Amino acid sequence: MEIKNIFCIGRNYKNHALELGNEVPDQPLVFSKPTSALASADGSVLSFPANRGDIHHELEIVLYIGNEVERGFTVEEIVTQMALGIDLTLRDIQSNLKKKGHPWLVAKGFRNAAIVTEFWEFPGVEQIKDVEFSLERNGETVQQGNIQSVIFSFQELLEYIHEEFGLSKGDIIYTGTPEGVGPITDGEEYTLKWGNEVKGRFTVSKRS
Repeated sequence: MEIKNIFCIGRNYKNHALELGNEVPDQPLVFSKPTSALASADGSVLSFPANRGDIHHELEIVLYIGNEVERGFTVEEIVTQMALGIDLTLRDIQSNLKKKGHPWLVAKGFRNAAIVTEFWEFPGVEQIKDVEFSLERNGETVQQGNIQSVIFSFQELLEYIHEEFGLSKGDIIYTGTPEGVGPITDGEEYTLKWGNEVKGRFTVSKRS
């Protein structure tokens, strides 16, 4: 399946912004990752650097733009599939970059920093708003949320991205993470769940 651009939304859950000591945004905070950062949550062992400080997991709903985008669109008209994903962050490096006023790309775009499950058919916003999505670490839930807690709705996010950058068929959007982010450690197994359904998993290997 073709993936062109990876757009990510920061601080779209109020409690997540607060847990990191960040201001709650008044407009969507958008950044991107290179497609070389993509990795599949297919049960594989994924490698991450061991010498660059803490790497934090951020569980997210991922939307796939499967139709052409025209002005006045609705979410259901352009989003054809969805998945769960993890936006991984080199947190120590990101903090230093933010202090200097530099871009975040080095902290967000490293290899395997954009983990994603297999995609499935997007049923519509109303059909998913009561479904909890969660991340388990070695069988224990560490993140859980649903889209009723977002600051900006899917419609608002997609309209903003399209206005500022242009959305195209093949783009994916990581829509923000609920609270509970934290560091990954060598040997841990992570499981991504949609309701009670396991959608993907991976094991961490941290290398020097």
